[in-house]
Amino acid sequence: MDSVVEIGSPDHTRQIRLVQVFTIVWMILEVVVSLFSAWRARSPALLAFGGDSIIEPASAVVVLWRFRSGSTSETKENRATRMAGALLFVLAVCVAVVSVVSLLGYGEPKPSVTGIVILLLAAVVMPLLAREKRKLSTVTGSAALRADAAESAVCAYLSVVALLGVGVNTLWHISWADPVAALVIVPFIIWEGREAIRGRACGCH
Repeated sequence: MDSVVEIGSPDHTRQIRLVQVFTIVWMILEVVVSLFSAWRARSPALLAFGGDSIIEPASAVVVLWRFRSGSTSETKENRATRMAGALLFVLAVCVAVVSVVSLLGYGEPKPSVTGIVILLLAAVVMPLLAREKRKLSTVTGSAALRADAAESAVCAYLSVVALLGVGVNTLWHISWADPVAALVIVPFIIWEGREAIRGRACGCH
């Protein structure tokens, strides 16, 4: 029989649900705007960012499923953690493939004002979400929520890096800056995915 893992007070559970619902709504907005901007500008950095925005709601849904009650089995907690961590590896592959394809000359990125706006907003919103999720992860001891917080942090870092790449291309017309910016974040994504698979809920070593 599975052991039961406590996941904090009802207030903490409600807070987590609210944070995850907001995450899902915000990421849907990011998906629509960033992918549309990526299509118009042929930007791998924006496309990679949009790919992260697709994966993030899936991770948020995983955590919502895990927190549907006041406690859950250890098996379900571990499964949710592995799922959230695996999504980080999917993201790393997505970013690497799109960036390499662009560097090989398949499409030259163009400036995108709309893309810059959504990246700026994400650079503000996502760190706040990541911080709140990490705090709740520490309180509840949930590795699944820690993994989801890592994905929010990845989204924040990726938005800043993508913004640098798109900005350099816009100001100085250096087209390779866009895909290179997207590649910079890949090692961080892989590291966070490994930590999530190991089940570290609070960033402890």
